[in-house]
Parts: sequence; C-alpha cells; structure tokens
Amino acid sequence: MSRGEQSMVPEPEFESYYGKPILKQPTWKTPDVPLYLFLGGLAGASSLLAEGAALTGRADLERVARVAAAGGAAAGTVALVHDLGRPARFLNMLRVFKPTSPLSVGSYILAPFSAFAGAAAAALVSGRLPRLGRLSGLGAAALGPPLATYTAALVANTAVPAWHEAHRELPFVFAGSGAAAAGGLAMVLVPVAQSGPAFRMALSGAALEVGASELMTHRLGMVAEPYEQGRSGGLMKAARWASVAGAALSVVGRRSRVLRAAAGAAYVAGSVTLRFGVFEAGLASARDPKYVVVPQKERLAQKAAARTG
Repeated sequence: MSRGEQSMVPEPEFESYYGKPILKQPTWKTPDVPLYLFLGGLAGASSLLAEGAALTGRADLERVARVAAAGGAAAGTVALVHDLGRPARFLNMLRVFKPTSPLSVGSYILAPFSAFAGAAAAALVSGRLPRLGRLSGLGAAALGPPLATYTAALVANTAVPAWHEAHRELPFVFAGSGAAAAGGLAMVLVPVAQSGPAFRMALSGAALEVGASELMTHRLGMVAEPYEQGRSGGLMKAARWASVAGAALSVVGRRSRVLRAAAGAAYVAGSVTLRFGVFEAGLASARDPKYVVVPQKERLAQKAAARTG
C-alpha cells in the first residue's frame, strides 16, 4: 500500500456508545479487596521488622511484629477468600503455577508466607521449638517484600486506566504504605525504648509513599484525575495528610509515649486509607470512557507523528 493510499485509510475511533463505560468494571468487592491490599503490606513489612528486632534483641518489638505478620496474613487470606466467594477457589489457584499471572504468583507467595509467619509467631508466643521459629521467621522475612508489593502488579495488570498507567510507581507506593503501617502499628504497641526501628521504618515508608504518589500523579496527567477528584481523590488526600501528620508527630514527640502512639495510629490510618483510595480511583477510571479514549487517541497521534517525521 502506497503512502497516498495509507492516508486515505481513516484513523480508528475510540468512542463509547452514548458515553457508556467502555471497560467492564472489576468485580472485586469493597471492603474485601482494599483490606486485602492493606493487610498484605502490613504483614510483609512486619515480617522484616520482626527479623530485625530478633537480630538486635528487642523482644517486645519482635513479639508485636511477629503477631502482626501472622495476623495480617491470616486476615488478608480471609478477606481474599470472602471476595472469591468460597475457599475452594483460593485452593484452585494453588493447583497450577503461572509465572505470567500476578494472581497465581501472589497465591504462591501468600500461602507459604502465612505458614512461615504463623509458625514463627506461634513458636515465639509459646516458647516452644525456638529453632523452627527462627527458621520460619527468616522464611517470612524473605517473602515479606514480595508480599507487600505483588498486589501492585496484580491491580496494574488490568485494563483499568488508573491502575495500569500507574504500573511504574504503584509498587513503590504500596511498599512505602506497608512499611508505614507496620512501623506505625509497632509504635502504638511497643515501649519507646524498643520502638526505634519501627519509628525509622514508618518514617521512611511514609516518605516513600508520599513521594511515589506525587510522582505518579504528575506523570499520569489526565489519568491522574481519579486520584485527585471525587471520593477517591478525597481518600488519597486524607491518606497523604495522615502520613504527613504521622511523620510530624513522630519527629516532634520522639521521646513521648503518647505522641509516638498517636503518630503510629496516623501512619496506620494513612496506609489503610490509601489502599481504599487507590481502589476507588481504579473503579472511577473504569466508569468514565474518557480515561480509555483520550490516552488511546494520544498514542495514535504520537505514532502518526513518528511515521510522518
């Protein structure tokens, strides 16, 4: 086909019928999935915090972090199974391992992590089988970072614009959010004398979360609107202010048990609110056809400019 003939071929149109949604909205339920996203981050980061506490002899911090890792994994599994409808569906995901499927990979991360974290917490609380508990703690710590971040790949591996277009930054947003939640929870429950690592994890996690979120919204352009407007935008703003408040309180009240606990609570609140904000932003972008149509037209225009250039 000659260049002249090519110019006669009309460009494809990406219009929706009477403005109706182009994409089918995800069938994931609220609050099951947002809670699952939050609890996975909390559990994964807590396993790392627990291992650090074990290596530095902080018994109170280790106990809280071990129980948080095991409890978060268990509660997250319950939320996931509830969203799926019946336990058999979760078990079916373990029958076949698909490296190209984030859900399959995530299932193979969650299942052994839950076993390791549960064994480590049980051994520590009961005082029995300490060697098995330490080995299990190491296993949970190794799987902690993947557990805290694979959910970002899970939501980004969809056609939902606000999730898919944010695939570069979401893992960092979720990693920071999980670290802030784990450190914040420990700051609430652990004496000031032993909560130094939790303070540092929460502060650095909040900084990563806020920084990556800001970078994400600046890069996405128009697709970032659901993160800044409406119900989802309100949740994201509340999450950002909670994280900032947690950081300010933790620095100002570094030696105060009450202020450190208040800072920890703010970190946890910011983390859970952020997961609901990200989830709602995805649903909002799937409902509005412009977040599908406009980026596609822009990509076509860029391809056309590259051909003519």
